[in-house]
Amino acid sequence: MSLKRTPLYEAHKRLGAKMVEFGGWEMPIQYTSIIEEHQTVRRSVGIFDVSHMGEIEISGRGALALVQKLITNDASALADYQVLYSPMCYESGGTVDDLLVYKLPDRFLLVVNAANTEKDFHWVQKNAAAFSDVTVRNASADYAQIAIQGPRAQELLQPLVKSPLEGLKYYWAVHTRLWGESVLLSRTGYTGEDGFEIYISPEMAERLWEELLRAGARPIGLGARDTLRFEASYPLYGHELSDEISPVEAGLGWTVKEKSTDYNGKSVLLAQKRQGASRRLIGLKMLEGGVPRQGYKIFAVGIEVGWVTSGMYAPTLEGFLAMGLVSSSVSKEENFEIEIRGERRRAQRVPLPFYRRPR
Repeated sequence: MSLKRTPLYEAHKRLGAKMVEFGGWEMPIQYTSIIEEHQTVRRSVGIFDVSHMGEIEISGRGALALVQKLITNDASALADYQVLYSPMCYESGGTVDDLLVYKLPDRFLLVVNAANTEKDFHWVQKNAAAFSDVTVRNASADYAQIAIQGPRAQELLQPLVKSPLEGLKYYWAVHTRLWGESVLLSRTGYTGEDGFEIYISPEMAERLWEELLRAGARPIGLGARDTLRFEASYPLYGHELSDEISPVEAGLGWTVKEKSTDYNGKSVLLAQKRQGASRRLIGLKMLEGGVPRQGYKIFAVGIEVGWVTSGMYAPTLEGFLAMGLVSSSVSKEENFEIEIRGERRRAQRVPLPFYRRPR
């Protein structure tokens, strides 16, 4: 099966990007080095091609009711152009995906993970069957998406768009004009830095990409996108969240609401919040050499208590860190071990998130 390509594929090749498979797409993993690209976003501004992300539109009088059934967070109080982060769960409490919900004047827009787009779309369709006057559409082919992230993101983007960005709050969006076309722009991102994500037509993508490069942005690949989100301790589906890991276990209990409407997994998730889940996500810092990769076993008080969900070198913090899902009975222990290539290496529990941007 051939890999899908975004409208920016040729632009990536011209820049000498190293391309890899990701979620069925051929995507840039890096252009120079992951550490250099990571530091560019922390210190200045970088741009990411995230056109592989999926977009699902829900419209009609039953749209809000369907969204409320699908997500654990509460969309009922959203104003037009407000954005909401939420997991979407099965009845078991396991996670279908985590996503962004955009409340637009005439519809809801769900932005989902690339590898999950088809699965998510079928799940939304399945749930929609119980609601009248609702239309669900996989609109992914209508959109390209570019993320502009870093302390200089606003300075770089403002000259290109009509709407003033200074007053655009975090997790809010606006329809603005770009070269005569209406585009959706939000103050959101997956890096832990200030920044924006812009949804444009595929035909406009390369022109915007080249304009941003000319303005001084550096292209950033998926490698640095992962290290940036990891330092900010944002979950990655298939790591901190999965069909077998609930949002409460993953430290996202704040997204599980006691709203009046029913939603998938509500009874299981609220019970976990009230009584405490049997597992908990913690942060770990390596005290001995070794890279704590996903799936490596975690030990405490001499027994196996969990596994690493994500682990890597954190460039901003200059150390090897891990997030791990462990038994709640030991989650407050200070000292742990991670088994790396058959040897247990010492690690210390540290608070999450690992990194918060300076205000």
